[in-house]
Amino acid sequence: MARTRVVIVGGGFAGYHAAQHLTKNVDHDEVEIVLVNPTDYFLYVPLLPEVGSGILDPRSITNSLPGTLPNVRLVLGNVTAIDPDRQELSYEDPEGNTDSLSFDRLVLAAGSVNKLLPIPGVATHGHGFRGIPEALYFRDHVTRQIELAAMTDDPKERDARCTFVVVGAGYTGTEVAAQGPSFTETLAARHPELRDQPMRWKLLDLAPRVLPELDRRLSRTADEVLRERGVEILTETSITESTGDGVTLSNDQFVRTRSLVWCVGVRPDPLVESLGLETQQGRLVVDKHLSVPSYPHVFACGDAAAVTDPHHPEQLTPMTAQHAVRQGKLAARNVLASLGHGTSAAYRHRDLGFVVDLGARKAAANPLHIPLSGLPAKTVTRGYHLAAMPANRLRVAVDWALDAVATRPRVQLGLVRSGAVPLDTASPELPDLPSAGEPVGEPNTDR
Repeated sequence: MARTRVVIVGGGFAGYHAAQHLTKNVDHDEVEIVLVNPTDYFLYVPLLPEVGSGILDPRSITNSLPGTLPNVRLVLGNVTAIDPDRQELSYEDPEGNTDSLSFDRLVLAAGSVNKLLPIPGVATHGHGFRGIPEALYFRDHVTRQIELAAMTDDPKERDARCTFVVVGAGYTGTEVAAQGPSFTETLAARHPELRDQPMRWKLLDLAPRVLPELDRRLSRTADEVLRERGVEILTETSITESTGDGVTLSNDQFVRTRSLVWCVGVRPDPLVESLGLETQQGRLVVDKHLSVPSYPHVFACGDAAAVTDPHHPEQLTPMTAQHAVRQGKLAARNVLASLGHGTSAAYRHRDLGFVVDLGARKAAANPLHIPLSGLPAKTVTRGYHLAAMPANRLRVAVDWALDAVATRPRVQLGLVRSGAVPLDTASPELPDLPSAGEPVGEPNTDR
């Protein structure tokens, strides 16, 4: 007798935990679990800023899908189309070959991509922070700017190369801006030519404060830490244009810079809208059991799903890892229920609080809504991350220990260039490399 096939699209927080829950609770002689993902790893995204600033090795925050999900068949590829009526999907593998896959149950956990705004030049000159390629590019780019600044005698060019603009004061943008000053100071210390050269970091957001989605006390803690490190915080401010020479702010000020880090948020994967099903805010409409109306064999979770917040019925659940993990597990439970194993349940959650790593010995956290700052918050934050990671905890802990007692690596390898990490991409987890027959070289936009 043929096995029932459950296909999960996406190996992020929602998809990974759906697969993990399924593989622990099914009879594998009866059910085949297939995970379709562009990479063979689950990425622990919250620690990407520490990869970008040279604290963590990128492999430390990537967890092997075949290694940590036994009895789950991995299909490497980008899903290009889904037909819920024929119960079939199409995908393209890493070598450009196309194929299809049938399913009896589908869990759509395609995640999210960089959120773009119609601002001239941003897609060309800005870079996001959603995947390993972008983090490695950021590390190389910042290192290269400091080295090029040391080479020039032009004070305007030197200032531009030593100025870094981060747009978006949410989790990622705040953590990037918090880690940045110590990283650039470490790099500049190698160059006597930069002894008196200031390293400028600017953090912009249209909101009236940093971390606007968090409690005001946590926001205030982050604000104080950033300002102590010399970060210029520009609230109720954004950019109106980006060029190769700099950015124009919404207050008409022009900032000369070669570095625009775009962290304004995320949007659902474009695959969701391509399905032709009902969406809300770009996310697939589901019921309280995470199944798609009219298609009970299709489930959606995480950033791809428009899940109503039980505590705020007029809102959707935020696109955070905390919700994605819970929804992934619930989707798996309800898939099992649809197969006759166990009972279905509605989505509900209890806010456990948030953690924000601010570099060095600083952090802001409110575990169980108890506001913390300083070293206690740092301890809780790192403990939370280690507990939340599926694997590689020892590697991460060792990297943290080494950073406390040794100098972090300070070379730029040049493996990920600007054109390989476009801001406008449906796959930030993959570098945009030339196809077969296309020239390998590319113009260097990091001038």
